[in-house]
Amino acid sequence: MLLRVIGAARRGNHGPWRMTRTVTRPLSSRAVIDMATRDGELRVFLVAGEVSGDSIASRLMASLKKLSPYPVRFAGVGGDLMRREGLQRIFPMEDLAVMGLWELLPHIINFRARLKETVEAAVSFRPQVVVTVDSKGFSFRLLKQLNDVFRGEKDRPVHVHYVAPSFWAWKGGERRLERLRQFVDHILCILPFEAEVCRWNGLAATYVGHPVLEDALHLDLDLDPSSNKQKMRRNGDAFRHEHGLSPGATVITLLPGSRLQEVTRMLPIYLQAVQLLKDSFADLSIIIPVAPNRDVEAYINREVQSWSLSAVLISGASLDKKYNAFSASSAALCTSGTGVMELQLAGLSCVVAYQAHFLTEWLIQYKTKLNFISLPNIILNSAVIPEVLFRACTSEKLATILSLCGWLCSRVVADDSVRDQQASAAQKVLELLRPPSESISSSVLRESGLSSAICCPSMIAASKTLDAELRRLDQS
Repeated sequence: MLLRVIGAARRGNHGPWRMTRTVTRPLSSRAVIDMATRDGELRVFLVAGEVSGDSIASRLMASLKKLSPYPVRFAGVGGDLMRREGLQRIFPMEDLAVMGLWELLPHIINFRARLKETVEAAVSFRPQVVVTVDSKGFSFRLLKQLNDVFRGEKDRPVHVHYVAPSFWAWKGGERRLERLRQFVDHILCILPFEAEVCRWNGLAATYVGHPVLEDALHLDLDLDPSSNKQKMRRNGDAFRHEHGLSPGATVITLLPGSRLQEVTRMLPIYLQAVQLLKDSFADLSIIIPVAPNRDVEAYINREVQSWSLSAVLISGASLDKKYNAFSASSAALCTSGTGVMELQLAGLSCVVAYQAHFLTEWLIQYKTKLNFISLPNIILNSAVIPEVLFRACTSEKLATILSLCGWLCSRVVADDSVRDQQASAAQKVLELLRPPSESISSSVLRESGLSSAICCPSMIAASKTLDAELRRLDQS
């Protein structure tokens, strides 16, 4: 189980891997910053295929511009956040935002065409470093093809992958890490135990911290449990007033996902669950932070016109609006993913719900080795957040859980024991996700003169990207 891996990493017990795994030292190396010095500029090719990746990559871009001693140029695939940081975009990231086994099949032809287009664009751009963010299906195919294209060439770019694949979740997942050595030079990990396991398998890796920690920095939240500064900069009362929600209203936030296929499957279930509760509450409203995905935005805007319930739509790209909405809410329904971690940071009680095509669900049920799908539950190995999954995920079941938990009482005190349990678990999870001090010891950060206090995940990731090296001799 994952918990044993985490425990071993914290105890310093490296288990049987330490006796059998050896890390191959590079025979030669060329650092990204050295290549930028030679060229007088830093060229970074980035690929992010979904909303969370767009956020991670955009923050990395901003940090690279702060740390690089040379002008930085960006090209690749991403969303609006990356474009705002200067990305020369090949095509919209929505073209890659597909997840699942069966769900991918109708998109294979377009997927292959986009892969070919991306390889050609990267070769033409001649970057010193290629950074792929999550979306491993597309990312690893891209890096593998680029490795073949540049094989034997002196100027092959360094390959950095941000967000390690979930090897710990799948049966035989760790064995797949060994294949990545063929075309990945460095992995930036967002979970504390991942980097060491990657290194056991011969992959250079660094734990940079979970992206939700960067939200905490922007929201002026100190996650140190000994600190007296434990309140986020949020204003739920002002949010309610601004959007015409009465102080006594019961408000449910819906987070149906960031991919169109997720939203079209989950949003109707969420809506039906809330409608089942309508008669129990005189004043019931919905908030939906809409993911910055053009297809998702169009779908939700179209669907909301036919709803009988009051719904407030806000931009999911705005941290202030999103966390103020969380503060104004009584509870949340959430498709597992980044949203769960954001709710943990906000301290909003939630229920995680998930459905997919039956073939995808079969793959998840029989090929994984986990008991949960949401990260807080996985890390703590405990069902601190209720999960309603697969065929059991019905509107009736969700409505029942929300009612029984007592989170939606607008006129009586909510179930303090439930709220306290999730709040305590959230604090533990966030503490476990903080990067150790050695992660901020990069020479690039030291030379920049930046305080370790502002070394957020993207800044650590940017420093490691500049430090990253081509870890092996090109093979003929």
